[in-house]
Amino acid sequence: MTVKQDIRFRVYVAFTCICLFGLAIILKVAYIQVNEGPELRRLAKDMHTRTTILPAERGNIYTEQGALLCSTIPQFDVHVDFSVIKPDTFNKYVDALAAGMADLFKDKPAAKYKAALTDAYKKQSRYWLLKKNLPYYDYQALRSMPIFNKGKRRGGFIEDPKIKRINPHGMLAYRTIGLWRENSQTVGMERTYDSVLRGDNGTRVERKETGGVWMPVEGSEVEPQNGKDLVTTLDIGIQEVAEHALKSVLEQYQCKYGTCIVMEVQTGKVRALVNLGQQTDGTYWEDLNYAMMPTEPGSTFKLVTLLALLNDKYININQKVDCQGGTARFGNLQLRDSHLGLGVLSIKDAFAQSSNVAMAKLGYQYYASNPKKYLAQLHMLGLDKKTGIDLSGERAPRVKHPGQSDWSATTLPWMAYGYEIQITPLHTCMVYNAIANNGRMVRPYLISEVREYGKTIKKFEPKIIQEAVGDTSTIRQLQDCMKEVAITGTAKHIRSPFYSIAGKTGTAQVADKGIKYSDGVYQGSFVGYFPADKPKYTIAVVIRTKPRSGAYYGGTIAAPVFRMIADKVFAASKGWVGPLDSIAQHGDKKLVAHNAPAASYDVLMRRMGGKVPEATANHIIRVATDSNNKVVVQPAKVYAGQVPDVSGLGLKDAVYLLEKQGMKVVVHGRGKVYAQSVAPGTKINKGQNIVLQLS
Repeated sequence: MTVKQDIRFRVYVAFTCICLFGLAIILKVAYIQVNEGPELRRLAKDMHTRTTILPAERGNIYTEQGALLCSTIPQFDVHVDFSVIKPDTFNKYVDALAAGMADLFKDKPAAKYKAALTDAYKKQSRYWLLKKNLPYYDYQALRSMPIFNKGKRRGGFIEDPKIKRINPHGMLAYRTIGLWRENSQTVGMERTYDSVLRGDNGTRVERKETGGVWMPVEGSEVEPQNGKDLVTTLDIGIQEVAEHALKSVLEQYQCKYGTCIVMEVQTGKVRALVNLGQQTDGTYWEDLNYAMMPTEPGSTFKLVTLLALLNDKYININQKVDCQGGTARFGNLQLRDSHLGLGVLSIKDAFAQSSNVAMAKLGYQYYASNPKKYLAQLHMLGLDKKTGIDLSGERAPRVKHPGQSDWSATTLPWMAYGYEIQITPLHTCMVYNAIANNGRMVRPYLISEVREYGKTIKKFEPKIIQEAVGDTSTIRQLQDCMKEVAITGTAKHIRSPFYSIAGKTGTAQVADKGIKYSDGVYQGSFVGYFPADKPKYTIAVVIRTKPRSGAYYGGTIAAPVFRMIADKVFAASKGWVGPLDSIAQHGDKKLVAHNAPAASYDVLMRRMGGKVPEATANHIIRVATDSNNKVVVQPAKVYAGQVPDVSGLGLKDAVYLLEKQGMKVVVHGRGKVYAQSVAPGTKINKGQNIVLQLS
């Protein structure tokens, strides 16, 4: 081979290798383009662009009276793109902008703001952070300042909106309303109606600029659609009263937890729902929804047994039942009343005195041979399923049935007075509300409307579960029994002179959640309604004690809560028309009884068929009510050395009483006394002046 041929061969080999290498590169590029290209292009794009979520503004929660219970507060992070601001604009307005920011934020002087703005402008910063978490009104004020009022394109003003959820009333109905937090567990209405409240988020594309700063791409924004508003049935006034009343008793007796439900009789609207549990530091907080947790109800369940017996026409409430001194044996177990000594009573009185023996005997006597007939009444009342209240987290009740492993010979009599069955306080409230509502059972509910931009788009109406849980005779007898509880029975101490009460106390020894009966934990309850003859509200109060605590009877710890709530709700209401024991109230008119000479009242009392006691005929008397709420007249108490109450008296009688005590009387006006300058009960100084204003 010649040198020339050798060189040619080497050139061909080199050329072939180069071609093969080039072909390999082309094939590799083609492979990457086809197989890996989409993923690589995505990675490259992600390095320079991103999509940011623009959160929708969450809907608010209101009461029917317009009070705000939960709201979304918008907040803003503000950045500045100095590259779009012209030099003459910046130089002309920077002083005014710095002064405005100093006046708005009050955290540093205008000179420091000017220095910071000028330094960022010289660097031509494109995403300079000005402020974080600005409230809405500060954000609005800032964007209206010089330079920034020219917007994003010429003023460089860039805002990043965020949201903050707040409850203006703090703990009030906290567990019921709930509180939304991003990436956190939500409870209450916030969870149940999340799809309504949350709305639809928007998006914005951002591009990575030199220096690693992310800038929004103009025209890429998709605006968020804000959430809708809820209108709840809760009444702030009633909720506050119920919370205060329950908390005061929990603190007094250092109980473990308590719940209170206030339900509007005719509609089923829940006007208050309080759940307070004791924390490790001894304070009380809305930690769990105890109203929707099933427990053994105790004696408040006796109403259900009585309803079943009346519906099946086995009894009437005037029949007699032997309470056997408060003890009875069923199988190998002995049952005892909480207070011994009860003998033969009418069923009505046995209910009022809360005799366990009486109710267990009646339940066993009529249903032992056919317990399914008794359970059918429980099914009719919906006690074997959830109430269906519009709030997530309700737990299912537990009702035993024959054939189950835990059904025994004593299950039925024990169930008849509130043991061996677990229902929620909400179930109990619903049943008692049905009796108050003349037999019509309505479902409790918490949301009355859904609104969008102030316009109602969905309205929730009362839902009837049972048109009649019993006939007219059954309902009337049950109402009479519950009235008797507050007249002569276990709740007579909460009887009011201003309105009538019907209800039932309950005390149950507890064995659940790792607690044994021997631990001495009790659940005290009172469920009732008022005014008894024309019911407006049903109230259920359930309180759980600590082991071996002092007070635990429902009449002691739960009934007073009912009375405190009823008193304040009744006092705050206007226009109620109903039978009242000692005060007739209609509109703004009130009947008032003043002190007066006995002779004056003697005329009135005689016409009413009564008489003023002769021993007081020459004295000043007052009108009062006795322990049975009957009107009586009594001598007005006048203590030596103390200023008497002379309001309502004529001038002659008032002057006589005051001068007899050594006072000098100055009179203004004519008629009877309606005001005196020195308060009744004040210690008298001899010769002291007192001014009487007459009407």
